[in-house]
Amino acid sequence: MNKKQRKMLYRILAATALMILFVLLPVEGYLRFACFMIPYVIIGYDILRKAWKGIKNRQPFDENFLMAFATVGAILLGEYVEGCAVMLFYQVGELFQSYAVGKSRKNISALMDIRPDYANVERDGALIQVDPDQVAIGTIIVVQPGERVPLDGVVEDGFSTLNTSALTGESVPREVKAGDEVISGCINLNGVLRVRTTTDYAQSTVSKILELVENASSRKSKSEQFITKFARYYTPAVVYSALALAIVPSLVQLIVTGSAQWGTWIFRGLTFLVISCPCALVISIPLSFFAGIGGAGKAGVLIKGSNYMETLSKVKTVVFDKTGTMTQGVFQVTGIHHNTIEEEALLEYAALAESASSHPISKSLQKAYGKEIDRSRVSDIEEISGHGVVATVDGRQIAAGNRKLMEKLSVTCEDCGAVGTIVHVAMDGEYCGHIVISDVLKENAKETITALHRAGIKHTVMLTGDAKRVADSVAETLGIDEVHSELLPGDKVELVEQLLEKKSDKEMVAFVGDGINDAPVLTRADIGIAMGAMGSDAAIEAADVVLMDDDPSKIALAMAISRKCIRIVYENIYFAIGVKILCLILGAVGIANMWVAIFADVGVMVIAVMNAIRTLRVPKL
Repeated sequence: MNKKQRKMLYRILAATALMILFVLLPVEGYLRFACFMIPYVIIGYDILRKAWKGIKNRQPFDENFLMAFATVGAILLGEYVEGCAVMLFYQVGELFQSYAVGKSRKNISALMDIRPDYANVERDGALIQVDPDQVAIGTIIVVQPGERVPLDGVVEDGFSTLNTSALTGESVPREVKAGDEVISGCINLNGVLRVRTTTDYAQSTVSKILELVENASSRKSKSEQFITKFARYYTPAVVYSALALAIVPSLVQLIVTGSAQWGTWIFRGLTFLVISCPCALVISIPLSFFAGIGGAGKAGVLIKGSNYMETLSKVKTVVFDKTGTMTQGVFQVTGIHHNTIEEEALLEYAALAESASSHPISKSLQKAYGKEIDRSRVSDIEEISGHGVVATVDGRQIAAGNRKLMEKLSVTCEDCGAVGTIVHVAMDGEYCGHIVISDVLKENAKETITALHRAGIKHTVMLTGDAKRVADSVAETLGIDEVHSELLPGDKVELVEQLLEKKSDKEMVAFVGDGINDAPVLTRADIGIAMGAMGSDAAIEAADVVLMDDDPSKIALAMAISRKCIRIVYENIYFAIGVKILCLILGAVGIANMWVAIFADVGVMVIAVMNAIRTLRVPKL
């Protein structure tokens, strides 16, 4: 509990004690009025001040105005206990709501704690602490045990383990050594690391995460937009209705019978005002989304806004990219077939031709080659999207890619019976053989598909540029309903658009990819989910949901979180509006008194807020 909340608690306790004392004291008349004004002012002075500011700014119709108007009216009618009680319980509800918001903010704060305070730079043999945004790309920084990695980079020297829980939600440390990439926001647990930075602070992982989280609240869902519009028209409507209830019946009585029960109907109008206060809706709906986004962030799922939370809950079709999403993207050379030259030479030419590419297949070729790449031997590199690479190596034209590339170059290639990615190699227009590269399925990939189907996902689709045989094998193993293979990047967008045309308005299509090559599809789908790509600009920019590690089970978890959040939102909407309508009717006909009004306002708000903070708890799959 923070200082402001403690101060409010003391005010509540003081006002409660004084109210009990004055109820027990046998005081009447002006002395009774003066006594009850003490707890009333203690507990309600800030509400009265806010209401007065609203009137001065010509924007009076808010909950502060309703509370002030109703309680002042009750006191003027001599209902001192009821007037003070309304203000007291309203502040109790506000305190409870403040505490709930603070609790949900702790999860967001845990993410905010990843912000680095400094970076260690070596100068003249000494470590100097500098602001991370002053460190240039390519600078060697030193990360000591217990310090946070301030910038993205590559380990130049050292061995250590990193705590990535603030980024991924996972408690298992990650080992890093020379040559491994590290991302900002992780905590170095033991060894000293020397890291060469690859980004400046503005483009670093930690900066992009913080920007994403800070902007999440600006993207409102339809439910939140509805509540905003609802409150805009609802509040003045109930104020005028309360005035009508207080005045019109008395005027009718006066005209018909010659006498009027002004006190009775004014009190009913004031009761009507207290009942009508829309606090439960105005507070609990945004709080539900806020807590849901915070809980998801703690679990390693970044949702960019409540609008995406709402869309995610309606997903019925999930489309997956294969490489890096359902497979580890860690390719290994598992065979060399039909070669007309030495295996070592075939592998060397393929690795050199692919040396300029960052694609996982290219990296696996370079790793299998096992020697340092001499880029001076390579020239005229042409990467043909969806086909492969053509380059000049040692003065000879080397083509390395799939069957489409061979057909494009009019080179006859041999088929392969092995399951995997086949890299055909040709030299000066003559076929030299092919290299088999196999990917590995992620540990939880099969369980993820099962969990999604169990959660109500009707259709799963996998899209890949890989060979049909490989794609069909992966899809069958995982239990994916539909698979499309040998696709170019543009083909993926076209297929997703076809799925979007077939679906109903209430059934959304999600695309899950690595966020680098799949940015166009992530943008085109109803909701884009980038996984394991926290270092990728494309993932952060194009995706609506970012999973901060490579665990595919987080896809099902993200959907479970969104559905729980939306379910709670609608529970609060139906409950709050239902109770309000019932109590308003009872108040208008004189059955509900001020104590019922207090429950309809504060009681409903407390129950709705308690329900809303359930979204902090991440559901178990």
